[in-house]
Amino acid sequence: MSDTATRGKGERVADWGRRLRRPESSARRSLLLILKSALAATVSWFVSYELMNATSPAFAPFSAVLMVQVTVYQSVVQSLRYVGAVAAGVAVQAVLGLSAGPDLVTFALVALVALAISRWRLLGAQGSQVATAAFFAFATYTGASSDTDQVKELGQIVLLVLIGSAVGVGVNVLIAPPLRYRSAEWGIRALAQEIHDLLDTMAPELGEGAPDADTTQGWRDRADRTGTLISQSREGLRTARESLRLNPHPWARRRRGTLTFEAYDRTMEALVRMISQVTAITRSLDLQHQDEKQQQEEEEEESGPDRDYAPFLRAYATFLSSVVDFTEILATLDEDHLRDQAGRLDEAADGLERCRREVVRTTEDRGLSLTDPTEPYGVLVVEATRLSEECRYTAGVLGNSAENGSSGSRTA
Repeated sequence: MSDTATRGKGERVADWGRRLRRPESSARRSLLLILKSALAATVSWFVSYELMNATSPAFAPFSAVLMVQVTVYQSVVQSLRYVGAVAAGVAVQAVLGLSAGPDLVTFALVALVALAISRWRLLGAQGSQVATAAFFAFATYTGASSDTDQVKELGQIVLLVLIGSAVGVGVNVLIAPPLRYRSAEWGIRALAQEIHDLLDTMAPELGEGAPDADTTQGWRDRADRTGTLISQSREGLRTARESLRLNPHPWARRRRGTLTFEAYDRTMEALVRMISQVTAITRSLDLQHQDEKQQQEEEEEESGPDRDYAPFLRAYATFLSSVVDFTEILATLDEDHLRDQAGRLDEAADGLERCRREVVRTTEDRGLSLTDPTEPYGVLVVEATRLSEECRYTAGVLGNSAENGSSGSRTA
């Protein structure tokens, strides 16, 4: 192996080690989840195979691994649903198998009933385990030599699932119970960073004059691809809330008394609306090129964008730059420094509003039409107003949260 390859491998290992040392890193969370799952599976196998000498000991470790969920709350909820689903599947087999015998017609009836029960909404994602348990129970049932053995084997399946689920939940609760409340911050940061990066690209181009069609199309495409990021951010907020429920960790108990996710929820939805407004801006700029292509007369082109559009765009570029400054603060949102950041956001919102008023003044001084559907000014001014309002609203929400002390205590 060459020295370059060796150094490259060493650097990757060192980088992985650095990421493991960060409590919030995905690498550390993944490694911890693997270790906890392996421990839960090993303990479950020991109980089912070594202590119980079960016929089908794999049911216990399989159940244990399923129950080491991302949050303690999910571990508890999913374990109850899983045990219920398995018990239902085994019960279906027990009733039909013992009454009709282990033949093909019985299996068809077991499958039909189990699949119907699996659609019960109360079982949620564990619904499919009803049919799985019923099929395994049928196979175990056909291999038993007597009715007594058949009942014993079916009961043992339920017992093994109970043991595995209990071990899985126990490991998740007792060993580094997962805390994900910072996921709410990460979601807000991600959305704010996306807005920041796009507008930071747009503002200089607009300041130089009307961008070309390829440029505006690129902005529009980029703004349209934010759906996945929005979904991930909302999921992060949901996980953050959920990670505190039933969590015995001392930090979790403290955070339940001091941390509210209402402010983060409102902030995230404001950012989602801001993304919609930025998308409308990019769409309006892009549609302007399409409208210009329909105007073939040279005189119209000479008296349009070159005379009126560029000065307006310069003012608009300054406004977008002020939104960039605002989202730059949000992109580093930190609960431990929320009071200071809320003050900076309030100042940024003031500057942003001044820039918005300058945009309006430019349209008035230049006599630009805000009602002409063939011109972009109306849409751009409206969206600038909405962006300014959302930024002011966000600064107020986070400022109130900081003042109320919901984020005042230190966190890890």
